[in-house]
Amino acid sequence: MTKTTPPGPAPISGLWTAVMTPLDEKLGCDHARLAAHCKDLMARGVDGVAPFGTTGEGTSFTAQERIQGTDALIAAGVPASKIVLGNGSAALGDAIAMAKHSVKVGLAGVLTLPPFFFKNLDDEGVYASFAEIVEQTGDERLRLYLYNIPQISGVQIGFGAIERLLARYPGVVAGIKDSSADWPYTAELLKRFPEMCILVGAEAHVPKATTLGGRGTICGMANLVPEAMRFAIDRAGTPEGDSMIQAIATVTDKVLSVPFVPALKAVKASDTGDQGWNRVRAPLRVLPQGKAAEIVSAVAGFRAARPLTAKTAA
Repeated sequence: MTKTTPPGPAPISGLWTAVMTPLDEKLGCDHARLAAHCKDLMARGVDGVAPFGTTGEGTSFTAQERIQGTDALIAAGVPASKIVLGNGSAALGDAIAMAKHSVKVGLAGVLTLPPFFFKNLDDEGVYASFAEIVEQTGDERLRLYLYNIPQISGVQIGFGAIERLLARYPGVVAGIKDSSADWPYTAELLKRFPEMCILVGAEAHVPKATTLGGRGTICGMANLVPEAMRFAIDRAGTPEGDSMIQAIATVTDKVLSVPFVPALKAVKASDTGDQGWNRVRAPLRVLPQGKAAEIVSAVAGFRAARPLTAKTAA
């Protein structure tokens, strides 16, 4: 691979949603509902979507299922340039297949987990895993976004591995989504790698990350309150923006008090009256009715206190 920045998609920025995956009665991806959800989010101020990440139960889907889901989004009118595919996989071959497909169809990039089954890895092992994906994809138009979520993956992406990847694959290794919710780690990323597209997953960290050079967020709460997230990002560093992000953080804490993917789906089911949105793949489980009601009530209370439309959020 070249050591100069290659041609290809520009780094992503702004508000991207880690989208939920609606399931049909056989627990397959419901392509029509996924496309409708993504198009609705973009109409409400979201800049792009990231299907099949953690919020989208990505590692519970095969590579082929994720490729088919992405192709269905494009066929339904979601621009490929507004999609970052979650290709995190225990098998490198699966991650590579999805990376190759992302280039073929013109996606904005892939969001890639470190190797997550074997633990206590050093920087060399993490580097080698990402490097193999880049080398085997073999196309300088690839845009790979590292995905740091150690509280779930069990593997922290170390600064040494990032330094080597940026030196070897500038431009191809385009950025990192840091969902650690560990501000000292995030702050060090922003300090060490100003040339890198750094996005945060923790909604509460968006304003201060942005003021230090962060490019935005890929977050789950944008599934439910996209207008509020749009407002907070566009007004980062202002009293209004800070107040909004604090309110979002409060309701996010409530959502995170239970398994968050079923929680988000419970709210979507309530919003739409479509109980099919509650379906999740094992090992996840549908929230008990009482817990679901608590989450739905908390989100409803937030929305009532801070009513926004796409127009007023802009």
